[in-house]
Amino acid sequence: MKRLAEFRTRSDTALAALTAMPEVPVLLHDHPIPPELLGAVTESLAAARAKVDRAATVQGGQARLKAMQEAIEAMFEVSDNFRAVTTARANQLIGHDSGLSEPVLIGQMLADLREFGGRIASEVIAPMASHQRIPLENIIDARRDQGRIYQIWHMLRGQTALNAMPDLARNQAAIDRLFFGVGMDMVNAIIKQGKDSSDYPMTATELTRSFVPTMKSVEDYRTAFLDNTVLRVAMERDAALRLLVIVALATSIVLAVLVGVLLSVRRDVFRPLLQAHEEVIGLAEDRPLVARRDSGSAGEMTRLFDAIDILQDRMRERASLTSELRLQAETDGLTGALNRRTLDYIAQNGRDGLPADDALALIMVDLDHFKSINDTYGHLAGDRVLIEAARLLTREAPIDCVVARFGGEEFALLLSRADLDQAGRLAETIRSKLQNHRFMLSDGQQISVTASFGVACGQRGPRDWRHLVERADKALYRAKSDGRNRVSIAPAVLARRAGVKDLQRRRA
Repeated sequence: MKRLAEFRTRSDTALAALTAMPEVPVLLHDHPIPPELLGAVTESLAAARAKVDRAATVQGGQARLKAMQEAIEAMFEVSDNFRAVTTARANQLIGHDSGLSEPVLIGQMLADLREFGGRIASEVIAPMASHQRIPLENIIDARRDQGRIYQIWHMLRGQTALNAMPDLARNQAAIDRLFFGVGMDMVNAIIKQGKDSSDYPMTATELTRSFVPTMKSVEDYRTAFLDNTVLRVAMERDAALRLLVIVALATSIVLAVLVGVLLSVRRDVFRPLLQAHEEVIGLAEDRPLVARRDSGSAGEMTRLFDAIDILQDRMRERASLTSELRLQAETDGLTGALNRRTLDYIAQNGRDGLPADDALALIMVDLDHFKSINDTYGHLAGDRVLIEAARLLTREAPIDCVVARFGGEEFALLLSRADLDQAGRLAETIRSKLQNHRFMLSDGQQISVTASFGVACGQRGPRDWRHLVERADKALYRAKSDGRNRVSIAPAVLARRAGVKDLQRRRA
């Protein structure tokens, strides 16, 4: 128990070291471990230790075997969680320097070789300690792990990076002789005996004392490989630092030369140009220009930038004012939608490069019983309904659709290159959305509002726009006459098919 406590203390110390912020040398990068990964390791380790403590108290053959097997499986889970930590660190290193991908991969494979070797022995330890035959699933797991380590070792032998390190040949021979020779033969003999009998040739303690030293050859190999890799990376880093120093010195020399050139240019070029800074300020403030005069005082660059800043500020103010005036001229002051005048202009002249004879679809929207809203809840409540209705229309309309307040409680949606069927479907969609929407008043009360829709199609242009509005308005009037909260579609002016009739969309 004393040795177990010592091992646990060493494990806790190692985990705490991983959690602490490391001291990173200058010009190098830190690669912190994600806290959630270390948290998973800590939680699974606590659960596994509890199962180990319980297994130590269980007596009896099958019961002891089961408890020990559960404890071993729990420790396997700890190992799997910690493998996620090493994988995260490996990905961080590779992401910082792709040249480290091969040594990092080899290091992980060597760690897996040691891990699966330990797992093979763990599959037979519990049956040996409880004097039971080895369960079939343990044998299957052990053979599977054996297959993995042979596959890993085969891949490791084929890595070119290892061939570049001839001093590792002794470590390879030791692994073949000890781990794959003595160690695997020992485990195979125990599995062969334990399939049919619990009369093992050695105890669990003797197996541990004999098998663990064979795995030291794998650890020595990994240590030697990592030492070689670290040495090579350190040499490359030192070479890069030397190159950085050389480049810095060369850059300093170039900068010194540039400074000399700039001083000369300042004397011969900048000074005449800076005499114009007063003229720039005069242009910005719209006042008479001052006479040019030579100036040999310092601070010319500062004065030039001051002049440019003033000019930019004035231009920015004018642009902002122009934009604000344009916005006020084009939009409705209450709802923020385009106003009637802007709608008329777009419908007659087009925008965004659209041709003047572009086909149009117009949807007229009139809020039903809007006067009763003003009479019942007040005009401020009516304004809130208009604002929110405009937002709903803008949100539901296509991105290239023009949404405008036509007047009072009427809105208009103008679509380019749309036919009656498309416009009718859009109107029905918006009608349904509006019907199901709840308008929130200032006092928290919610009300429902519906609308009637008139849809018509025509052509863009000054002569056709008035007729298009009339036809859409007539369709809107028909929707109101038929009971409101519905879509009425005006007949097409130019029918491409015989028998085109007036369509109406009513609530389902």
